[in-house]
Amino acid sequence: MINILLCGNSKVFDGALTELISITNKTKEAINCYIFTMDATHIKPQYTPISDEEIEYLDEVVKQKNPKNIITKIDVTNLYKQEFTGSANETAYCTPYTLLRLLADLVPNMPDKLLYLDIDMMVAGDISELYNIDVSEYEYAAVKEKYGHWVIRPDYINAGMLLFNMKKMKETKLLEKARDMLRKRKLLFADQDAIFWNTTKKLLLPRKYNEQSRFNRKKTLICHFCKRLLIWPYPRTENFKQWNVTEVHKILKCYAFDDDLYEYIYLKKKYEKMKGI
Repeated sequence: MINILLCGNSKVFDGALTELISITNKTKEAINCYIFTMDATHIKPQYTPISDEEIEYLDEVVKQKNPKNIITKIDVTNLYKQEFTGSANETAYCTPYTLLRLLADLVPNMPDKLLYLDIDMMVAGDISELYNIDVSEYEYAAVKEKYGHWVIRPDYINAGMLLFNMKKMKETKLLEKARDMLRKRKLLFADQDAIFWNTTKKLLLPRKYNEQSRFNRKKTLICHFCKRLLIWPYPRTENFKQWNVTEVHKILKCYAFDDDLYEYIYLKKKYEKMKGI
């Protein structure tokens, strides 16, 4: 069983659906996917949890690939309020939902090995290749951040993909120390910084496990549709996600996930029809 962690609110349904389709279409081993969510309407009215209906549909979709696949929703609202309410990092560069992965050691019965993935990722092959990497001597495995390893530190990581050794992290109290840092200091990249600066021992992996810039590399296992900085013909950023199918084709020139994305379009329309949307 491959244990996966996703995090987000009611806006992540498209990301979860596309990502899970890409995983389950290519992975023979069953997946056990946890989705951490919360009610954060005290910050913004639109910060509502992913709905039970959406979770049920995601579970139905993955079970069509393998009856042993499981999607489990875990509401961590109370844990979040206990750990982060009032923190300067609630209004971080992204959303407060990026902080939810830092609560994994406080949620009962989480597995000792856990693959965290950002919601804007697509998988190009069997995810077990990554999951089966030995991290027994490390707190986690990650890939270098495409810009940060130049301007912050050579070993600075991108936290979009983290292969957690939960047992080791509990021993070193990595997540506990990261939460404490977030309560005390405003950090530029919030959770990513907090994880990095409190790491005792990490395993750096090749970029193919979290490709952040070139979307058509043949060796890529995980493609990360994160924000890109472009210089030519003028400085700007682009932030097209995998469910922005038209932009993925026309602007990013990425066709590697067409089978998955066409299935997503069909399943999304099916869900909307069921719900009368």
